[in-house]
Amino acid sequence: MAEPSLVASQEEPEERVIEAALRPKFLDEFVGQARVRRQLSLVLEASRLRGRTADHVLLSGPPGLGKTTLAMIIAGEMNAPLRISSGPAIQHAGDLAAILSSLSEGEVLFLDEIHRMSRPAEEMLYMAMEDFRVDIVVGKGAGATAIPLDLPPFTLVGATTRAGLLPGPLRDRFGFTGHLEFYSVEELELVLRRSAGLLDLRVTSAGFTEVAGRSRGTPRIANRLLRRVRDWALVHQIDQIDAQAAGAALDMYEVDAKGLDRLDRNVLTALATKFGGGPVGLSTLAIAVGEEPETVETVAEPYLVREGLMGRTPRGRVVTPLAYEHLGLPVPASAPFAQSATLFGPGSDEADESLEE
Repeated sequence: MAEPSLVASQEEPEERVIEAALRPKFLDEFVGQARVRRQLSLVLEASRLRGRTADHVLLSGPPGLGKTTLAMIIAGEMNAPLRISSGPAIQHAGDLAAILSSLSEGEVLFLDEIHRMSRPAEEMLYMAMEDFRVDIVVGKGAGATAIPLDLPPFTLVGATTRAGLLPGPLRDRFGFTGHLEFYSVEELELVLRRSAGLLDLRVTSAGFTEVAGRSRGTPRIANRLLRRVRDWALVHQIDQIDAQAAGAALDMYEVDAKGLDRLDRNVLTALATKFGGGPVGLSTLAIAVGEEPETVETVAEPYLVREGLMGRTPRGRVVTPLAYEHLGLPVPASAPFAQSATLFGPGSDEADESLEE
């Protein structure tokens, strides 16, 4: 099993309590995502003026950008209770019926990873979202009877990291869809300043910039790195964290200036040195770095491709000249930097077909 990564965008279980304390409670406190924040504010304000529950909301985007936080903010802004569940937890229509039948009027139901919900539950959700009604089937076979159950008006907030997997009928039932983008370094600095205030940390502007620059454009990672820098400063008895202290702390945790960790660098180094820059299949690459293929594909690869350090071609993975530069290695004359190497990003049909191993 792979060791936990400081720059993994998924939330670790032990982080939830700490993250909850750092989450903003209202839209005015939420940093970044200006477009989504502005649009969502209008939707919620209009609902309050009409005296009705807010439209159903779908939030999409990579992990760690604030989808759960926005769901909590929606409930807070509407002064409504919040019920939290997830798609993987709802594998039967009965599971969803139990949740829906216990909702109170105006309650906000947050379903994380909604694209992983079972098909029977998904079909039940269609009627619940549109007509606030579900049909409970009692009995089996010819004697089965559908009993209609009216639901109080509620707001569904769905979150997904893979919006393309949602069926059209489900997407169409959401009144508002917001896609969250990766944060700029400047936006992450604002996130870190707020978190540092809550954690009672003294950090210089250069210190914030240093941590933000290594955070992969993701607030969850930025807050995680800030806590590790705090621990390092506490042990070394440093009262004010500057760029040098932040850099030294993150270097110790093997997070480099570009936000790459040990796994990222191992993947790039293996491609550059063991396979002459590629192309190489996913399974072979995973064996070379001693990790599971899924770990390489879901943890390391998306960021490396996004940063232009690695490409996916019909024949496999390749590294780019930027990767050689970052690793401090000379670019071999035989390196396969075909134009197609930069054309295929994670998730493209051409790239998926290239996984020959």
